[in-house]
Amino acid sequence: MIAQPEPKADVLSRREAILAELRSLLPATGLITETLRLKPYETDGLSAYRQPPMAVALPETTEQLAAILAACHRNGVRVVPRGAGTSLSGGALPMADSLVIGLMRMNRILNIDYADRCATVQPGVTNINITQAVAERGFFYAPDPSSQLACMIGGNVAMNSGGAHCLKYGVTANNLLGLKIVTIEGEIIDIGGDYLDASGYDWLGLLTGSEGQLAITAEVTVRILRAPEGARAMLAAFRSNEVAGECVDAIIGSGIIPVALEFMDRPAIHACEDFAHAGYPLDAEAMLIIEVEGSAAEQDDLLGRISEICRRHDPISLRVSASAEESAAIWKGRKGAFGAVGRISPDYLCMDGTIPTSRLPEVLRRMGEMSEAYGLKVANIFHAGDGNLHPLIMFDANDPESFHKAEAFGADILKLCVEVEGCLTGEHGVGVEKRDLMGVQFNDVELDQQRRIKSAFDPDWLLNPSKVFPLSGSPLSSSPPRSSPSAPSGLPRAA
Repeated sequence: MIAQPEPKADVLSRREAILAELRSLLPATGLITETLRLKPYETDGLSAYRQPPMAVALPETTEQLAAILAACHRNGVRVVPRGAGTSLSGGALPMADSLVIGLMRMNRILNIDYADRCATVQPGVTNINITQAVAERGFFYAPDPSSQLACMIGGNVAMNSGGAHCLKYGVTANNLLGLKIVTIEGEIIDIGGDYLDASGYDWLGLLTGSEGQLAITAEVTVRILRAPEGARAMLAAFRSNEVAGECVDAIIGSGIIPVALEFMDRPAIHACEDFAHAGYPLDAEAMLIIEVEGSAAEQDDLLGRISEICRRHDPISLRVSASAEESAAIWKGRKGAFGAVGRISPDYLCMDGTIPTSRLPEVLRRMGEMSEAYGLKVANIFHAGDGNLHPLIMFDANDPESFHKAEAFGADILKLCVEVEGCLTGEHGVGVEKRDLMGVQFNDVELDQQRRIKSAFDPDWLLNPSKVFPLSGSPLSSSPPRSSPSAPSGLPRAA
């Protein structure tokens, strides 16, 4: 017998009962249900898709977060955790019948321990605020995504974010000591702590990068490091992307590990120079930003050795910054790159795949060929030192054909990353953007094992549903989300 749909009046009555229960668990301003006020939460950094949620809850404490999750579990309500909404893979996209839990009011720094070099913060603390809180004592927090002024540490944990300086210091996973998490049943669990190498299974490693699929983070304990004596940056400009890629591989192959090694191609150079006026070489096809740190003598030695490697690749120009101000100007262009490209294209997709650095010249060449084939421009701005690519595919979202071409182009780039023995994501996560490409990297057995882990933490698949895994073969495939009829396979509707 085919199950009959629940009468509309009963659905509305159940919805109101759920909202009333949530209101009782939160401060007076802690639940948003008005249509207009829900608009900011209907999309994230992947703005091509959007869908208003049922409501938005704004807890301020771990206990409130636990009570909300327990209520959602009892009522079978799907939950989407959200920080600043800077996710570029659709990690915070809601569903029509979901509750978004916004963590931005959980924004306190709870403890700083300089002796043990760690800090404990709530998930709504921004990335840059951790460094700002400890800078006066000569410390810093190493991961530095380009969105670090806005992105929150809870989202960094969910996506295992990196940044320009992850070449030396590692990504979020390498800088975590402990988490306090809340399960879908509302249970509060401490993982790790203010020390290295917790005993037992590596739950911290499992949870970091799990994209809000297993639990929601309520507190984060991170490593803080002594700030270096100083740092300097240099620019190296080349006649082609391929030669710049060869230079990157030569630097890494020499055994030198700069603090950062960033790549920009001609479209990115011009867009960023127009925005930041950093003195970028406009006659170059590709440019590297290379930063080293340490004592003045150590900086001079490293910059000299790197400059020699660059000269072997016939650079158009080499420029070593002579002051902290000049280094800051160089980085201003790179940190503002995504916004700068937005000034020359109405829309763009920011991809995120990772490859072996030895394959960089080949991948750059093939991406250029794809750009010609699709008739879409691409600006390359990425963390070259660890092979984390961020091609920006420029398109017009008001032109459906342009949008679909951009999606297909992006999928081909990610397939290429896997083909050359890389992977689908470096730091943006899978979200909905790469969900249907997971089968390119993983076989059915591997995907099934990952789904089993998800089910162990979240048997009813209420946490951040319709993300990460292809819908076919998942518990969601028999119960599609109630999104726009025009949306493809469970995605929220296209903008």
